[in-house]
Amino acid sequence: MTSIAGPWADDLAVALDLADQADHVTMAAFGSADLVVETKPDLTPVSEADKETERLLRFQLAATRPGDAIMGEEYGSYDAGAARTWILDPIDGTKNYVRTVPVWATLIALRAEQEVVLGVVSAPALGRRWWAAKGSGAWTISPGSAEPRRIRVSGVSHLQDASFSYSDAVGWDKHGSGTGLDSLLTGTWRQRAYGDFWSHMLVAEGAVDVAGEPALETYDMAALIPIICEAGGMVSAYDGSNALVGGNLLSSNGLLHPAVLSLLNA
Repeated sequence: MTSIAGPWADDLAVALDLADQADHVTMAAFGSADLVVETKPDLTPVSEADKETERLLRFQLAATRPGDAIMGEEYGSYDAGAARTWILDPIDGTKNYVRTVPVWATLIALRAEQEVVLGVVSAPALGRRWWAAKGSGAWTISPGSAEPRRIRVSGVSHLQDASFSYSDAVGWDKHGSGTGLDSLLTGTWRQRAYGDFWSHMLVAEGAVDVAGEPALETYDMAALIPIICEAGGMVSAYDGSNALVGGNLLSSNGLLHPAVLSLLNA
């Protein structure tokens, strides 16, 4: 199914199997009338499904990759000095999930050799999945399709012709002059708030040209990065540095990246 060979093929097969198992758990609870929702200290909802999914992924990784470390949204990390770390977000888009909006996904990534070398984004309520491994391209599968297709970013080279996606307006004023979002909204051809993982996967597919989120954790973006990069795109923090260090994510088709960084750091 993966159409991918290479040094990370076995790990990718593990990640895709984990995504299959996660889909069963998350879809079983999606839209359930008795879904239990708590509130985290930062006022974001966390459901039983988040916790159950991460427990499942951790259990399976302990069996299949016992020497690897794990970092997850719900249960933290251990063995931070390990050479290989699996990074898990059981449900990215929990606020959507608990309100039965279908834009949410399980994110699975592997960091090795000082970089994220593979990522899987599985969005079963949308009927979509995206994945990539270092050096092997980026792929997706859509409803009704038996075979995956390779994806590439767009060739749009002028910001005024670009489609821009984000999640919401919260947090943008903490970067640069604080007018970065306004500049992108007025300086691009089309603007939509598809949000969360989906904005960045649309960049990887070439349907959107630029996407940004001003405040993210490692588990929110690790799986997205190899997919965007293997599709020919570019990722960074808003100041142009490593996104995983900077705590925010700008993704683009690469051609537009310098122009967007200029706006964000004016």
